[in-house]
Amino acid sequence: MTLDESFADAQVRVKKLSAAPSNDVLLELYALYKQATAGDVSGSRPGMFDLKGRAKFDAWAKKKGSAKDAAMTAYVALVDRLVKG
Repeated sequence: MTLDESFADAQVRVKKLSAAPSNDVLLELYALYKQATAGDVSGSRPGMFDLKGRAKFDAWAKKKGSAKDAAMTAYVALVDRLVKG
């Protein structure tokens, strides 16, 4: 299975988890997904009243400079850990 196929499979598997991951894990999944699909963070940081938007932006910004393949690999590994429990 290629990395792209593994990444696509992980996206399907993460939606079928029996229990919702913690907010920190959800932010990590979001950041890795965005880095893998869109590259480095772009745009301006959301305002102080948009707490969820700021958290997502900050999580993605921490991945700045990571390669697409590295982000995909980390995403797949994280989903594998979550599925195994």
